[in-house]
Amino acid sequence: MKLEVNKLSKKFNDTDAVKNITFLIEKNKTLGLLGPNGCGKTTSIGMMLGLIKPTSGNVYIDGKDINKSQKSSLLSLINFASPYVELPKKLTVRQNLEVYGRLYGVKNLEERIIEISEDLNLFFYLNKKTGELSSGQKNRVSLAKSLINKPKLLFLDEPTASLDPDIGDFVRNYIEEYKKKNELTILLASHNMKEVERLCDTVIMMKEGKIVDKGTCKELIEKHGRNNLEETFLKIARSKNEVA
Repeated sequence: MKLEVNKLSKKFNDTDAVKNITFLIEKNKTLGLLGPNGCGKTTSIGMMLGLIKPTSGNVYIDGKDINKSQKSSLLSLINFASPYVELPKKLTVRQNLEVYGRLYGVKNLEERIIEISEDLNLFFYLNKKTGELSSGQKNRVSLAKSLINKPKLLFLDEPTASLDPDIGDFVRNYIEEYKKKNELTILLASHNMKEVERLCDTVIMMKEGKIVDKGTCKELIEKHGRNNLEETFLKIARSKNEVA
């Protein structure tokens, strides 16, 4: 699926959280959404998911405006994962996946639960309460939930936050392999610059609600005269002037 954001803005009372952002993610591509805390990333994702109504602007998924089309038909092809949005703690892993699978109308749900839990090494935790899991296990459950409906457009917010290097690498490998085998467009918000360099085709940099730069990782690194994306990120984040 193709995602197009056109002149999108959001104002909360007197605060401009997102200011006139425009970008495009082509089908089967991964775009990194970067920026310091408070730059408007979460609000932007909320509008793209149809959870927050924009003050102005539009979000198009395969040419259909998410706020004007039949939202349910579009949302069935989308999903989202974030370690900061906890699944119900008193439900088991299986129960959580069953609930979300039913919400998305997944056919052959039991088969899909077994398949995704085996892929993400969660099979032996299916009957354990989600609140009793380690942070790494919870992250993988969140990722399993986000893929339960085999989405065509996936939003990932810090998918490897708080994970040890081994599990973090496992998750990144899984995302890469899953994307190769399936038609999947991804928007990735992350503070892990090595992860962004590894997974993303293009990157946009946000600051104070605006997009201040965009390009491939290589293009941005060369443009700003830095050695890697982390150094580039720090330069842009700490700059007092807008970067065009």
